[in-house]
Amino acid sequence: MVRISRQLTIPDEEVELTAIRASGPGGQHVNKVSSAVQLRFDIGASSLPEGVKQQLRTLPDRRISAEGVLTIKAQRFREQGRNRADALERLVTLVRRALYRPPERVPTRPSARARRKRVEEKVRRGQVKVLRGRVRPDGDG
Repeated sequence: MVRISRQLTIPDEEVELTAIRASGPGGQHVNKVSSAVQLRFDIGASSLPEGVKQQLRTLPDRRISAEGVLTIKAQRFREQGRNRADALERLVTLVRRALYRPPERVPTRPSARARRKRVEEKVRRGQVKVLRGRVRPDGDG
């Protein structure tokens, strides 16, 4: 079981982990071992609540395909076990991100005093700008 929160878990059967060969440098041994791990998680077929599935699908993450399959490739470590744990931890982080709902914004209006203050400031700025005009020698400003 992959534990997301106290109430939410993902059964192991819903997470497909595959050992693959890691890319990049590694010497002579790199072509013989499969130390990287690829995690596949079908969001639509999972036992997650419908709201969480919907949130996951709408996340701006390129690892989620159009079919709703999340693919995580973990190759940060040289050991398969650590890469497996890393992939599962990234899955948990992503699902927790989908669980978070930002509070809904309550629209507010400025108070009467704030509106009055704004208009007074605009008038004051306008007067300053009028005074910046050209000075005429005959005394008419």
